[in-house]
Amino acid sequence: EVQLVVSGGGLVQPGVSLRLPCAASGSSFSYNWMHWVRQAPGKGPVWVSSIYTGDGSAISADSVEGRFTISRDNAKNTMYLQMNSLQPEDTAVYCCAASFGSQATTSNKKENYKYWGQGTQVTVYS
Repeated sequence: EVQLVVSGGGLVQPGVSLRLPCAASGSSFSYNWMHWVRQAPGKGPVWVSSIYTGDGSAISADSVEGRFTISRDNAKNTMYLQMNSLQPEDTAVYCCAASFGSQATTSNKKENYKYWGQGTQVTVYS
């Protein structure tokens, strides 16, 4: 069984940067995509970004393109989300997930991901 553990959240002011790691344990052969999904207060999950564990190919939602960068360190079995220029609308619980397939899952539904980790709260206050 794969476990995904996110850390690194916190309370920050607008404009600052934050990096979230997601550490994976278990069989890395059971997934080939890793994802970030966030859920703002009172709203449903929203897909943020995905990375292919094979060659590092990545895609991101338009809302974070240019500000957020997804990356992965295969040696450490850890995925990262570098978030720059944070804004109040980025306030959410950030979760990591994993899936297996020929292309990235960009779903907003938890059930469409093979593995789902707990989230970390990121609050951007002004």
